[in-house]
Amino acid sequence: MPHAATRAASGAVPAPRRAPRRLVLAVVAVVATAFAVLGLMPTTAHAASDDQRAVLLLGTGGLRWDDVSPEATPALWRIAEEDSVGVNAVRSVRRLACPADGWLAISSGRRAADLPSEDGRCRTLVDPADGAVPGWADYLQAAEETTYDAALGTLGDALVDGGVPAAGFGPGAAIALAGAAGVPVGTHQPLPAAPGDLEPAVADALLEADLVVVDVGTVRDPGKATTERPLGTPGDVPTEEPSRADQVQVVEQRVAAAIAGGEAAGRPVTVLVASLADSGAAPRLQLAGASGPAFAPGSPPFEASLLGSRSTRQDGIIQTTDITPSLVTALGLREQVPPGTLVGSPIEAVAAGTAGYEAVVDIGLHAIAIQPLIPPFFLALVFINLLFYLLVAIGLNSRVVAVLRTRAPVDPRFVLSSLVVAGVSIASIPVATYLANTLPWWRTGAPGWTLLGLVVAIIAVITVLALAPGWGRAPQAPIAVVAGLTLAVLCYDAVTGGTLQVSALMGAPPTVAGRFYGLNNQAFALLATASVLVAVVASDPFVRAGRRGWAATVIAVIGAAVTIIDGTPGLGSDFGGPPVLVPGFLLLTLMALGIRITWLRVLGVLAAGAVVVMIFSVLDWLRPESQRTHLGRFVDTVLDGGLWDVVSRKLDQNLSNLGGTWLTLLALGGIALVVLVLLRPIRSVANAPDGGPYAWLSGGAPLRLLGESSPMLGPGLVTLGVVLALGFALNDSGIVIPAIGVALAVPLLVATSANWMLAMRAGHAAGSPAGGDGVRTAPDRSPGTADGA
Repeated sequence: MPHAATRAASGAVPAPRRAPRRLVLAVVAVVATAFAVLGLMPTTAHAASDDQRAVLLLGTGGLRWDDVSPEATPALWRIAEEDSVGVNAVRSVRRLACPADGWLAISSGRRAADLPSEDGRCRTLVDPADGAVPGWADYLQAAEETTYDAALGTLGDALVDGGVPAAGFGPGAAIALAGAAGVPVGTHQPLPAAPGDLEPAVADALLEADLVVVDVGTVRDPGKATTERPLGTPGDVPTEEPSRADQVQVVEQRVAAAIAGGEAAGRPVTVLVASLADSGAAPRLQLAGASGPAFAPGSPPFEASLLGSRSTRQDGIIQTTDITPSLVTALGLREQVPPGTLVGSPIEAVAAGTAGYEAVVDIGLHAIAIQPLIPPFFLALVFINLLFYLLVAIGLNSRVVAVLRTRAPVDPRFVLSSLVVAGVSIASIPVATYLANTLPWWRTGAPGWTLLGLVVAIIAVITVLALAPGWGRAPQAPIAVVAGLTLAVLCYDAVTGGTLQVSALMGAPPTVAGRFYGLNNQAFALLATASVLVAVVASDPFVRAGRRGWAATVIAVIGAAVTIIDGTPGLGSDFGGPPVLVPGFLLLTLMALGIRITWLRVLGVLAAGAVVVMIFSVLDWLRPESQRTHLGRFVDTVLDGGLWDVVSRKLDQNLSNLGGTWLTLLALGGIALVVLVLLRPIRSVANAPDGGPYAWLSGGAPLRLLGESSPMLGPGLVTLGVVLALGFALNDSGIVIPAIGVALAVPLLVATSANWMLAMRAGHAAGSPAGGDGVRTAPDRSPGTADGA
């Protein structure tokens, strides 16, 4: 949230509203006191200050590591060989980041962007003519119209308040170093006409300035050249665009000259080279490299390693919003920046000794390979589920089967076995997409086909495992194996850093820069659904044995473990997860104990969820600002009066997803089909004394007997409904959460029902009065026969 001083200086908007600080501070004090008594209070690290040194920021745009080679770009290649390297996720307000967007992000420390143009092109940046940055009023307007609370001029004002001298070269540097009024602080010069003249200019600047920012130019794709604003300015679109190689050469020469100027300055200089924008055609991970002393005191220097930050927690990946925290940390300006203003973390050297160039090129290749595969994958996932639901709800009706039997025999056992295999296979798709990322499929000549083959192979292995002789005959084996494996994989990935979800089909594309670790909304939907199903299977034997206390204990342990993993900062780091999981598992626990659910108890469990997420957030907020996740930053937002802005942004994103894309509409259609088509037959079948239209499959037994043999299945379905509904209401992905949950739960429930019918029929065929799991059996009936097939 922009602080009052910045807003007042810009004249853009009034000062922010204030939240009830006393109430929030009281809660913080109570939680802090409790954890201090228990000895769990997080400690704040106080680092010793280094000797004053300079920072040289070289910003470009559209430059990637695949543009770099020893022959064509020796200066950039030296960075790749000797220094710390990474890729920069430049995603801004819109899908593609323009050059102005990257520099505005450095100015504010948050996502920011220029106003969109009429022709869809990015603005050509020009140096200030009368002291102020050209287009600053547009930038302020754009910041006010978005929901990222970017306070433009944050870096420039901090430099003035901290008395740190700065110098800038080029139009992008003017934006980065501008104060709230749009006037660059320190000294500003246009780029020298000859790249070689930049070396002495940078060296001279470093004699006086502790921060020197140089805009070394941008690289644009063919047909994506920038235009001057307003449109119609002579020469706004070049008649002949330079080739990409020619543009890279200009950037290379300026980088080489600026680095040489830094080396000639005679003082310690931290150099950061970062591409801050896309090149125009498609989002890509951009080049980043650093050399010299670390930004944070006490951290290892930038040499022969990868770059990283606590905002991504992925070796080799940083974000543009990490640059401003890096600068203010290195220059000792943390006290000059209002708490909660910056959303990134200081860039640091990680994974020392790693072959940096090969690693970052591989990260970029992985991100490129996954992008075109995500839309067709979700289309296929929705289509497969819809087809499966239609087959179960309509195709297996006895009237339909009776027509089919006039043409060919229909064996109930074959149909049931096929349903089990199909249900297990479809439910295994999500976890298979995560496991496929354990192998480098993107390095092959046909990455799409390789990934498809891997996913199919993993699904086959899981299906064989779920249906293996022995446990595979138990009715709940599909849930136990598939839901259990899904839960285990997601928890393992959250605990170990989230590497499986990066550039996964159902994971987090780094070019979107939404989440790099923890659990995104799709992963949370799978985690919540799988954990409830696992709790149902684990507690069911205790309820059947009349040991409801043990059943409740098992559910509570599973729920607590999953909630801790999901909500803990640095693990799941999921703000919207605990207020969904806690009420869900509390309801399931109450139902396992046989306690009647009342509205008062429902309000109690909802309040418990809110308290848990508050505790997670406050604990994260008590950590040093550079170590906080978005949970702790949310507390800062509340204290600064920005609670309603966050709530409104989440609500707007949630509602927009209801009619967002064709993929979302298909997901919504899948849920509607389950509710309107599948639930009604289930209700009629469950109440029918002989199995109703599905009697030919159940052998004439009412399907309510399944509820008697699995007493926790009904409470589990109620809990799933509550969890997915709350997930829809409290998360910005909206309808995606119940859609993904249904894609896992419904196939498993169908497979479990079919497995139960097979066990029941097997018991009847053997002459047993009970089925495979103590279920009473009935005479076998099939369409058009007296005693079945």
